[in-house]
Amino acid sequence: MASAIIGGLIRQGWPPSLIQVVEPWDEQRMRLRDQLGLAAMAEAAPPLSSSELVVWAVKPQSFKEAAAACSPWTSQALHLSVAAGITSDSIAQWLGTERVVRAMPNTPALVGQGMTGLYARPAVLPAERLRVQEVLAPTGQLLWLEQEQQLDTVTALSGSGPAYVFYFMEAMTQAGAAMGLPLAAAHQLAVTTFVGASALAQASDEPPETLRQRVTSKGGTTHAALTHLEATQVKAHFMQAMHAAAQRAQELGQEFGR
Repeated sequence: MASAIIGGLIRQGWPPSLIQVVEPWDEQRMRLRDQLGLAAMAEAAPPLSSSELVVWAVKPQSFKEAAAACSPWTSQALHLSVAAGITSDSIAQWLGTERVVRAMPNTPALVGQGMTGLYARPAVLPAERLRVQEVLAPTGQLLWLEQEQQLDTVTALSGSGPAYVFYFMEAMTQAGAAMGLPLAAAHQLAVTTFVGASALAQASDEPPETLRQRVTSKGGTTHAALTHLEATQVKAHFMQAMHAAAQRAQELGQEFGR
């Protein structure tokens, strides 16, 4: 996700020299240098004190340790976290500032088609919200939320959502191949169907339920497939799976946010 954000900034015209990165892994630092022209640091250092905005693209279990290393140099900055589950209360405590924004993006941000939910603590000024929007705009669409706990639902829906789509693409591809199509053809049909259906849903004023009904003639092929899905409670199980994802997001905050 850090690469998506950095790449978007560079495409917007930001000079790489204005972007500071702390990357402890040697291989990743070399990749950032070779692909994006960044001179990343191996550890937090005094140059971070010039940062106006700090983006925390770290694993939840690593956040507290990383914050302890960086906080001596970043108290003056606005902080943007893309770490799942870690609450803004924990982040504010670790960093010694109330100027914290949490974001939950998803992987289509890598191609500028992401969906990001955002929550800002009350101390974040309107101009700072706009700054966050400018930084994240190249990754896709943005949605501000009024309640921080809603980010757990965003995590379950759009944050984890691409994996659900890929899961169904995988199943459709395998079924197509099992029924006699070449694997490459089945893959193309599955992927393009998702792309087209998503574009149609985005362009339409009608809800997905109505769009689904328009494709489903009683007694037809689509009706046969959907009748089987309903009989095996696929929708109910899928909704339960999303609840499990939201619950895990809450657990991450409790487990690693102390």
